[in-house]
Amino acid sequence: MTVSVLIVDDQAGFRSLAREVLTGRGYTVVGEASCRSEALEAAACLHPEAVLLDVRLGDDSCLEVARALRGTCPDAAILLVSASLDAAAGRDLLRSADVVGFVPKWRLASADLAAFWSPE
Repeated sequence: MTVSVLIVDDQAGFRSLAREVLTGRGYTVVGEASCRSEALEAAACLHPEAVLLDVRLGDDSCLEVARALRGTCPDAAILLVSASLDAAAGRDLLRSADVVGFVPKWRLASADLAAFWSPE
């Protein structure tokens, strides 16, 4: 069984790259969103098991978006990604948000995503 993933990032280029990486690793990308409202709409319609959420999502706080997604998809495993934060800053974010982890964007292709998202 594969894990269904919603990609939430304000950069179309990264969404495309993330889709390619995730599908290549056996995940099913069920949708993409570029902002909070699109993410909540997609989550409500698609019911993803996992969400790849950019820390810097335009004017939206990733913490607020994560909380809103948690209300829409309470069981979704939310994984934060960022191009501008390092692992230490990501760990600090983890303490503030109800998320499963943090991966720098440059490590997405090599990260052990099964540690965050594994099929039941």
